[in-house]
Amino acid sequence: MVLVIGAAQTPFNRRKDGTSFRDWAGDAFDAALAMSGIGRCDIDALIVASESDFFTLQLNPASVLVQDLGLTGVQTLRVEGGGATGQVAVHAGVERILSGRARHVAVLGVDPSASALAGDSIRELYGYSFDFWTDGLSGVTSTSLYALSWQAFAAQHGGTSADLDAVTMKNRGNAMLNPNAHLPRHHEVGEFTASPMIASPYCRLHCSPLSDGAAALILSSAQAAPDARRKTAPEINGIGSASDLPGLGHRKNPGHFEAKSLAAKRAMAMAEISASDIAVAEVYDAYAGAEVQAIAALGLSDNPLNALRSGDFAQSGRCPVNLSGGLIGQGAPVGATGVAQTASCALMLEGRYHKGLQPERPLGHALADTHGGIGTSCAVTTLRAGASA
Repeated sequence: MVLVIGAAQTPFNRRKDGTSFRDWAGDAFDAALAMSGIGRCDIDALIVASESDFFTLQLNPASVLVQDLGLTGVQTLRVEGGGATGQVAVHAGVERILSGRARHVAVLGVDPSASALAGDSIRELYGYSFDFWTDGLSGVTSTSLYALSWQAFAAQHGGTSADLDAVTMKNRGNAMLNPNAHLPRHHEVGEFTASPMIASPYCRLHCSPLSDGAAALILSSAQAAPDARRKTAPEINGIGSASDLPGLGHRKNPGHFEAKSLAAKRAMAMAEISASDIAVAEVYDAYAGAEVQAIAALGLSDNPLNALRSGDFAQSGRCPVNLSGGLIGQGAPVGATGVAQTASCALMLEGRYHKGLQPERPLGHALADTHGGIGTSCAVTTLRAGASA
């Protein structure tokens, strides 16, 4: 059994205060460690999630972070999986504990995705994160590929631009109650038609921002967890990952995230639950339509568009989705994203989340979902509330 005994994140925003990723990493780690009830000397491994050396300008970032955090001597590992980087790191930490190689693992996600490079340079780099030969060299952007995928999904299921607006308004509205959010904002419907078109039907407001920030988890085996934390800490009871063809044109159904469906099935099989057991979810919404596509792929609704329009995924709905604000509202420092999703789910299950966003009803299970590419590298984590939560 793997427990989340510590969970924290920094604000996600564009840093202009002279601090670096090493500062944010320390802030997130210190807060998670303080919650955990253990000391630095108890940490057996540090897993670092950082998507790109172009952002940090630091090859092998784990080597400097393990020094900065006062953990020299522990096992270290840096992982990268595109947008799924943070969730892949969570899985690596879980696997170390389940294998018996560690009792306590620190998982740290960090990226200066907003301040390290100019926006155009970052967008070019993201184009290289797809198939470089067929997509990157052509100058294609992530927005255009996501737009093509949404168009395919919308043609099959009847999606409209109004649905994209609704997702954006929901998530940025949630972000207004999240003190760590990059874009807390109330939108009026008319703002979307006035927003610049990036790749039809995505306008600028339908896109997540580039953000700086860090998030951290302290994972523990149940046997090694402090007594005070063992009673209430949530359990990571399922992890699953899968991959798909990187090129949309090579897939049978470019509008469906097939690898995400497979990753979710694997995570839920490990947890011995079904999608109907999920009470709250944090899903990957780099673009507004990707949230709906994720909900469909994860099996959280047989008809996600009708469910969205009916309010099923709102704060008071059947299964609130992206109470944090998601990438669209809370922000998207890539390496930190999946770690922060898992941290948010853990805090919600324990009743520790932000005032106004913490669900009032008891929660049984939560789900965190990320992917790299256009649903190409997918990672899903399920969590279960502690017995005394």
